[in-house]
Amino acid sequence: MVRQVRSAMAPSASQPAYAGEPTSGWLVVTVFREASEIDAADLPAPLAEFGDDIEVRVRAAADGKGTELSARPRGRAPREGAPTRLSGKDAQSDLRSALREAKQIIEVGEVLAVDPAPHGKRTASPGGALLEAWTKAAPKGGVR
Repeated sequence: MVRQVRSAMAPSASQPAYAGEPTSGWLVVTVFREASEIDAADLPAPLAEFGDDIEVRVRAAADGKGTELSARPRGRAPREGAPTRLSGKDAQSDLRSALREAKQIIEVGEVLAVDPAPHGKRTASPGGALLEAWTKAAPKGGVR
């Protein structure tokens, strides 16, 4: 436990490339392509729609396992409350979703869509309504 605390307080020399800069706000996906194949100036449509509102970085992933595509909003993103985040309508989730779609376009050439499972009609219970709301927000959720 002491080693973990020490390593958190004074990380080793093997830090990532942008170690001196603050990492807050960066969203990262690993793309199964070489870094030379991805042009940060010619981004796929989901990220290009943000224009100059986002900052994008492209760099080789660790151990030659593809390329890291990173994006974050320029400037300070407004703080949004829990209801906005839960509804999936916050700026961070929009960028997360666009980054994931850009990854799919780079790797496969299109955004893959999952056919909805035939689940029939859910009862209009509070649990069913909650499940339906989470199902709609899930594509933007990601891992926090």
